[in-house]
Amino acid sequence: MKKSGFVALIGRPNVGKSTLLNEVLGQKVAIMSDKAQTTRNRIQGVYTEERGQIVFIDTPGIHKPKHRLGDFMMKIAQTTLGEVDVVLFLVDAKEGKGRGDLFIMDRLKNVNTPVFLVVNKIDEVHPDDLFLLIDEYRKEFDFTEVIPVSALYGNNTNTLLDQVFHYLEEGPQYYPEDQVTDHPERFLMSEMIREKVLHLTHEEVPHSIAVEIEQINRRENNRAIHVGAVIVVERSSQKGIIIGKQGKMLKEIGQKAREDIEALLGSKVFLELWVRVEKDWRNKGKYLKDFGYTTEEY
Repeated sequence: MKKSGFVALIGRPNVGKSTLLNEVLGQKVAIMSDKAQTTRNRIQGVYTEERGQIVFIDTPGIHKPKHRLGDFMMKIAQTTLGEVDVVLFLVDAKEGKGRGDLFIMDRLKNVNTPVFLVVNKIDEVHPDDLFLLIDEYRKEFDFTEVIPVSALYGNNTNTLLDQVFHYLEEGPQYYPEDQVTDHPERFLMSEMIREKVLHLTHEEVPHSIAVEIEQINRRENNRAIHVGAVIVVERSSQKGIIIGKQGKMLKEIGQKAREDIEALLGSKVFLELWVRVEKDWRNKGKYLKDFGYTTEEY
């Protein structure tokens, strides 16, 4: 009988949760950025092998909400803790213990499932400093396991998987073995476009953007797929930044996003992008619902 279960990835923004998920799965299902609060929804990644199946849930980084979108992200992260079999609490070895970590550990005290301390970015610190850091975290919380990793380079991720399987119980296979996520193509495409905006634009833009896929046309006699998407911003100045001089920035965003979408779909893609201003959309229920950031559950 094989094992299976659900595992939450939780931690402060920008500690490498999405990077770890993509590394374990061997392909991109969660977008990555050096900007905080990249993940907004629960991204489910499915890892299947001979021992069984692990369904990873990459939650938004826990932070103090500043708008209704932030409230939604926090509810997702906190609700996830009560729905899983193992919790992986990721921390940044280079940044060290911070107030945000203490905030999260305080909430983890109410969790009845095994909690692992996963110390990420070990490639950026000296081993002696790593041991001291682990001791600091152990003083605050009684972790079931402590596993140092480098999600970027894949160091020690196999050990992490071994330990997760050790704590899972026998159970069914929830998804087909060739499926790596439960999100539809439309969602993944919008996330890939948003990732390119995060990488290429200034600091004032990323948190206030959303991407909506308006059309996907597959033609029977043409292998190419036509995708039309709108990048939504809150201010006209942000629209100007994303479009860029003579449309150069928007063109670069489109080119880079198209490459990822083609890899996802395994087909030639024609991607058209537009930019629209929706003032203060992060505080308006209609837009949050339209962009997939609210559900009846939350």
